[in-house]
Amino acid sequence: MHTTVSLITDILAAAPPPEPPAAPASLAQVIENIKGWVMGLLAAIATLFLVVGGLRYIAAGGDPAQVEQAKGNFKSACFGYGLAVLSPLILKALQSIVGTGL
Repeated sequence: MHTTVSLITDILAAAPPPEPPAAPASLAQVIENIKGWVMGLLAAIATLFLVVGGLRYIAAGGDPAQVEQAKGNFKSACFGYGLAVLSPLILKALQSIVGTGL
């Protein structure tokens, strides 16, 4: 009769070995992946600021301090969307400075 430990050991022994993670094709592919992540992250954060600003503006009830905070959130959202749009150009400039030749 198998105990639980020996049963687990038998299952692990029969399992195929894990495959190593796939290596990136090239440095250009790594930079493209990073660019996609950066653009998505910036757009998500900007959307969060836009939503928070909208909620603050709705909940302000005429309070000038709350309205100013909401406007600040809208400005931050616009800045974030601008960075997300310009991130390919920023990365291209960094590539030319670093000299990766991509």
